[in-house]
Amino acid sequence: MSATTHTAPESDELLAHVLTSLDDDKALDVVQIDLRGKSEMADYMIVCSGRSSRQVVSISERLTDRLKRERGISTKVEGKDGGDWVLIDAGDVIVHVFRPEVREFYQLEKMWLSPEQAAARY
Repeated sequence: MSATTHTAPESDELLAHVLTSLDDDKALDVVQIDLRGKSEMADYMIVCSGRSSRQVVSISERLTDRLKRERGISTKVEGKDGGDWVLIDAGDVIVHVFRPEVREFYQLEKMWLSPEQAAARY
């Protein structure tokens, strides 16, 4: 994974585009984590769920297609073959799409949320 050097407005526009795509494809329980100042790998991390392996793959494919077609961004994708957890690296925005059971097991966002945010979620 690698972070690119975009300005804040570009990162925010990319974030908005990603969130719209996830909403259009009915991603569940979308959590946005601001990584600025916490990590240099990206500005934002998004964690969301699909109801099934099939939906996880579909959400991921449609997001990568939209990013390529509408923003000219080639993404790195890992895990699509399994459909349990797909990682999409779009540079300044990293997206994790999980099946709910897998997401619950890993609790990835818990590592990045503040203690208050994590306590409210878990």
